[in-house]
Formats: sequence, structure tokens, C-alpha cells
Amino acid sequence: MTALASTAAAATRRPSAAPRQIRWLLRLHRPALCVWAGLVVVLSATLLWLGGPLTDAAAAAWRQYDACGMAAKCTYDQPAILRYKDVYQYATVAVLAVPFLAAAWAGATLTSRELETGTARLTWTQSVSPARWLAVRLAVPAALIAVGTGLLTALHHLAQSAGRGRIDTAEAWYDPQAFYAGGPTTVALALAGLAISVLTGLVWRRSLPALFTSVVTTAGLFIVTHLALPHLWPSVTRVSSLKLAAPAGAGLTADEGVLTSTGARLPDPFCGSIDWSPCRARYDKLGAVSYYRDYHPFSHYWPLQLTASALVLAIGAVLVLAAFLLLKRRTGGIPPRGKASTATGGTPPQE
Repeated sequence: MTALASTAAAATRRPSAAPRQIRWLLRLHRPALCVWAGLVVVLSATLLWLGGPLTDAAAAAWRQYDACGMAAKCTYDQPAILRYKDVYQYATVAVLAVPFLAAAWAGATLTSRELETGTARLTWTQSVSPARWLAVRLAVPAALIAVGTGLLTALHHLAQSAGRGRIDTAEAWYDPQAFYAGGPTTVALALAGLAISVLTGLVWRRSLPALFTSVVTTAGLFIVTHLALPHLWPSVTRVSSLKLAAPAGAGLTADEGVLTSTGARLPDPFCGSIDWSPCRARYDKLGAVSYYRDYHPFSHYWPLQLTASALVLAIGAVLVLAAFLLLKRRTGGIPPRGKASTATGGTPPQE
């Protein structure tokens, strides 16, 4: 009867373990949750202001300036233009900082601190398995980060689109800041930063080393993604005469240089027009007959965003799997207290 009662009690406790863990996690990290909510609210309001009244005022000021032509005196609303530029820059940097903030917070507190203080092992031996403990610490922050970052990037995309064609100094879609701050790639990078931080927390089991490693590794992933981006989707090629400048075409450049008579591609010598005799001699020596440029037009915006996001999320998934495997190897599958009671007659395993 005692064994049956213990088994029934364990079965009763297990379904509620996850909700208890979620409540405990939210209570433990309440200050960080408040800061995150405040950041999302303030940035969202700023981006709505940027894409609405600020864009309208700056666009009107640019119309005034363009109407002046070559006039010696021109009256236009310069403060509106400068205000738009400043708010856009600050808001963009804030959105781009989200993956690093997520990595720093998670690296310093999410897994490393509980392992450092020993509360994680106490939790494992009382009511929650290590795998469930880790799953909760991944799922809850991932949901909050995905929702918040997704909202910010969507609002930034709308604000940046509102100024396209209306503000002369508005950033092009392929500008790195505009591209990443206004698309799902940043959401994927934030989630990958979370996965990196959880794994480094398990590796170091100390807050400060995990924080530093998480931020540096997230920055490395950002750089690798940026370098790989132009090559993640087939590009468009344009060719032009050596008498002209390199081929034009607004878009994200993947590669450029000169073509030889055999069709071989060589790096751009950056000499200039063939009409200048020193350049003509240089091109003749290379056997160059034309310029070429591989680039991505605006129609490739979403294919590039989605492909880059899928790549980053795949890397994040591999890191999550590595975190679970590492935790399993280090804990040896420590059972929850209820399961231990069934197997050992009510005595929980000791550290």
C-alpha cells in the first residue's frame, strides 16, 4: 500500500512540475522580465512615432528642400530631417542590440547561476528532472524573446518602408543596419543567442565566463551570417563595358570584378575607364574585356531573410541538442523525487 501510495503521489506531482517551474522561473527573473517588457514597449512606441509623424515631417522637409533647386536661399524644416535621422539611428541600434542583450542575460543568469549556486541539483533531486528543468529554461525565454523581437523588427520594417522614396537620406533595404533590424534574421539571431548562452552556462557553470563567452560567440555568429548572406540565394549578374564604370543596379552585392575573353572572372583592379592609357594597359595585361557584378535586387529581400533565418535557427537547434546531451552526460539522468521514491522506497538520491 505504501508503494502504491507513493507512486500515486508521484503521478499527481509530475503534471504540475512544469507549471511550477514556469512560475518559479518568472518569479526568479522578474527584474529582467520587467526590463524586457519596458524595452519592448518603449522601442515599439518609438518605432511607431518614427514611421508615422517623424517620417511625415521629414518627408515634407525634403520636399521643401528639393523645391528650392539652385536658389541661393532656401527655407525648409531642417530640424525635422535631423530628428528623423537621430531617432532612426538610435532605434535601429537598439533593435540590433537585442540578440546581444539576450545572450548576455541568459549567459549570466539562466543556467550558469543555478549551477553555480547548486540550486539546480537541488531542484533535480526534489521534483523536476534535469531535462525538464532545461526545457523550461529554454522554452519560456525563447517565447518571450521571439514575441518581443518579432514585434520590434516588424515595426522597424514598417518604419523603414514608410520613408522609402520619400526621404532622400533614408537607408536602402540592403544597408546592413536596415536589413537586419527590419527582418526575421534578427529574431533568429536572438534565439540562437539564447541557445548559445544556455550551452555556455552548462559548460562553464559560472556566470561571468558564461556571459563573456555568450556575447562573443553571438557576435561571431552574427559576423558569419553577414558574410554568408550574399551567397545564400542565387544572384543576378550584370555586365558593362570597360569604358563605363562598374555595372549599376541597386542591391546587395555578392561579387564583382572583370571578365576575360575566355569568360574567366578576375578581381576588380579598381583602375577606371579603359580610355585612360594606364588602365588600358592594365586591362590588356589581364585580358579583361568587361566588368561584371553579381547582386541581389529588392525582389530577393525575403528569400535572403528567410534563408538566413533558417540557417541561424538550424545552428541554434544543434546547440540546443548539444545542451541536452551535455546535461544528460553530466547528471546521468537524475530522476525526480517521485520516481526515486518509487524505485528506492522513498529515499531521494543524494548529491
